Amino acid sequence: MTTPSPAPARPALLRVLAGETLKRPPVWFMRQAGRSLPEYRALRAKAPDFISFCLDPAMAAEATLQPMRRFPFDAAIVFADILLIPRALGQDVWFETGEGPKLGPLPDIGRLADNVEASVERLSPVGETLSRVRAALEPERALIGFAGGPWTVATYMIEGGSSDRSRARTFAYEHADRLDALIEVLVEATTRYLVMQAGAGAQALKLFESWAEGLSEDLFERLVARPHAEIVRRLRLARVTAPVIGFPRGAGGLVETYAGTVDVQAVALDVQAPAALGRRIQAGKAIQGALDPLLLRAGGAALDRRVDQLLEQWGQAPYIFNLGHGVLPDTPIAHIEQTLARVVRD
Repeated sequence: MTTPSPAPARPALLRVLAGETLKRPPVWFMRQAGRSLPEYRALRAKAPDFISFCLDPAMAAEATLQPMRRFPFDAAIVFADILLIPRALGQDVWFETGEGPKLGPLPDIGRLADNVEASVERLSPVGETLSRVRAALEPERALIGFAGGPWTVATYMIEGGSSDRSRARTFAYEHADRLDALIEVLVEATTRYLVMQAGAGAQALKLFESWAEGLSEDLFERLVARPHAEIVRRLRLARVTAPVIGFPRGAGGLVETYAGTVDVQAVALDVQAPAALGRRIQAGKAIQGALDPLLLRAGGAALDRRVDQLLEQWGQAPYIFNLGHGVLPDTPIAHIEQTLARVVRD
């Protein structure tokens, strides 16, 4: 009689997102794939430009898997970029070496709305990337899909690139109806994009609201919390059951309001998050974060102390160990290894 093989272990990340507290928290890093790795730099050199790189499933899958081969991360996050959506909607997007993203003039919002359905097909290479990674990844390691939060993406579309976002915030006051229309287009396009990612193998989804900082309470509700809640609502209507991680970076005390009003399964915390704030959120859902990427780059005894502090203050409830923002390009690999050795213990 043949003994059936045991079922593969459920990924630790998904267990925590379902509300479990584990012996040690699952760990992954934002921007764990990228310029901090020499193998990434060698791969990137083969692509003609960054967008072509993101939309080449073979190359993007390889970039996604590189840190999984090198480090004991519990989850991979698909290699892509938040500005693929405005490009798919019809706005010119390109990356200047040494300067970052550049975007052409904001198109007519009606024209953007007309392109929502077609945008999903234009982003289908990301789905193929996810399928390739899921096929290659061990079953006990989770795969995360993601998109930029509507407000963050809108800031780039309005400003034409990286900035202090003052123009976009002024736009929110002076052209409220136009901005609300743009946010609605991005909510629908983002929902469809994430539905596609879930169908292609993403087991968890993350909304990166990287520029939630500096917003008044009413703008935060209108431009961050409400759009995120609507995306989650539409995902569930589309029968997507994958848990969602929300990341309203820089929102300060408004993070707690976000946690209480948006139906995400975890809230990612940035570097400034107080221990007490995290514990209050953990009473209802998981949290993620909040190691300083600058400390990860610096290393040394201070890094060890902070890692231990985060594990002690949040590790007795549902917690995902991560950074408060992404890995910096010049972070020594030894410091990543140093951190993981303290988190991933037998």
